[in-house]
Amino acid sequence: MKEKITEYLNSRFPEVLLPQRDINTNLLYFTIQKESLQIVVQALKDHPEFAFTYLNDLTSIDWLGKREPRFEVVYLLRSPKNKHFRLQLRVPVEEGGEVPSLVSIFPAANWPEREVYDLMGISFSNHPQMERLIMPDNFIGHPLRKDYPLEGPGQDYLIEDLLTIHVNEDIAS
Repeated sequence: MKEKITEYLNSRFPEVLLPQRDINTNLLYFTIQKESLQIVVQALKDHPEFAFTYLNDLTSIDWLGKREPRFEVVYLLRSPKNKHFRLQLRVPVEEGGEVPSLVSIFPAANWPEREVYDLMGISFSNHPQMERLIMPDNFIGHPLRKDYPLEGPGQDYLIEDLLTIHVNEDIAS
């Protein structure tokens, strides 16, 4: 199966595949350009032999000081038709860059994309609701980035905002 997928992607999308890095895993993976992400994923999903119809995971990596570009968005696709064969796609993203949303292909990508946006600051273009999911709307920064202070930047402003809201509610009633 690995050879067939590799041959298919190399023949159909040679210009979008980026050089692979050696990782110690048995998992088949490809690094692709972000501009071609949707086309490649749709092709893998629609291909009758491969049928990667299940988005198992969507996350991100911060390579601060180790690689350029700094971030990678990582997708884990599975093929139930092929005994849940797994394929990983990695998309390099520069600081402040956007990755195309996969919500139109996999609706289940909605919340994981929002989580990556919230905690790492990587935005997804054409996402139906690109806003924070876990942290409060007025939270400053992205706490899973490697340069985020361990003790936090000081969150007194969050408490002050909550107190102001409740005081104003009490006065109104």
